[in-house]
Amino acid sequence: MLYQAISIVGAVVILSAYAAQQMKKLHAESVAYQLMNCIGGTCLCIAAVAAEQYGFILLEGTWAVLSAWGLRRVLTHRQ
Repeated sequence: MLYQAISIVGAVVILSAYAAQQMKKLHAESVAYQLMNCIGGTCLCIAAVAAEQYGFILLEGTWAVLSAWGLRRVLTHRQ
């Protein structure tokens, strides 16, 4: 049950970021967008690990790592 809640939170966070970006409310190069994707991907990766879903571990793990890289890039360009 806990992992289901974590996966729902992760999906809602990623979908919220995507919807906000599509509606031009959030820029893809913003800290908020990258952070939301990183948090959402991490939550979904945790749930995938618990369920031993290797394809989803690959997908969401990659999503989280690339979002963390994007967040780092955005933060270093801000300074």
